[in-house]
Amino acid sequence: MTSSAFPARTSGRRFHFLFNRAWQALWVLPLPAWLLLFFAVPLGLLVAISFWSVVNYRLTPDATLSAWRYVLGLDFLWASFWRSYGLSMASAVAISLLAFPASYAMAFVAAPRQRLILLGLAIAPFFTSYLVRIYSWQVFLTEGGVISSVIQAFGGKGESLLNTYFALFLGHATLALPVVLILQTIALANVDRTGISAAANLGARPGAILFRIILPAARPGLTLGLLFAFLLSYAEFVSASYLGGGTFQTLPILVTDLVRAGQQWPRAAVVSLLMIASLLITAFVTVLWAYREKG
Repeated sequence: MTSSAFPARTSGRRFHFLFNRAWQALWVLPLPAWLLLFFAVPLGLLVAISFWSVVNYRLTPDATLSAWRYVLGLDFLWASFWRSYGLSMASAVAISLLAFPASYAMAFVAAPRQRLILLGLAIAPFFTSYLVRIYSWQVFLTEGGVISSVIQAFGGKGESLLNTYFALFLGHATLALPVVLILQTIALANVDRTGISAAANLGARPGAILFRIILPAARPGLTLGLLFAFLLSYAEFVSASYLGGGTFQTLPILVTDLVRAGQQWPRAAVVSLLMIASLLITAFVTVLWAYREKG
């Protein structure tokens, strides 16, 4: 073998190395591009608009804090914020608790083929319009509807349940429950069965196995389901408008009202930025809790 073969072999290895790195970068590229295009750019635009002004109902580039002063000076801003935050968190917890028995059954009781079928049924609502599903709830909740008729049959008043917190919760559940159900099932199905079998053989009770083995092992996935339910509920406008009737002024309703009141896009941008900041803080704290070390 001549000495000229070694540089050729070295250059060939270098080419394959660079080619593999370029190929890997090509597959990773869509993620930062997606984050830049659909998150960073709109967020930067929101920040810029929050410092603009509206002159004669026209959005005018500016560098003023008038929109921030107006929004932060609203008496009902923080009432709307805590109402939105509290309702969304309560809905997320309730939805997670409602989904858990079904998720547990699919993960530990159902056979793998049955689990796939049930997960397919959980995905089925996404093939229908969310707006249509919300409208269908009006048939059940309105006065003289299905639920009020049942209440009247048992001697109740049978009043309309629209424009109530219960109606808002149903709207949140309609949107978030399938997502939570899928995430919880995946998290529980991936729990190592070895520890469960060992604990059962040692005489551990089912409750102890659930709270000491299954829930800690599935905590990241269960917390992710809770977080998704909160995120979907917090930014929900359709159910707040059509089931809540705008009675409860949540932050999405406030954003809409500000835009309608003289095309005040800078003020709406300020409220949107407050929502995004609270969402990011909540997501960060939740993820930290989900992956914290024991002890």
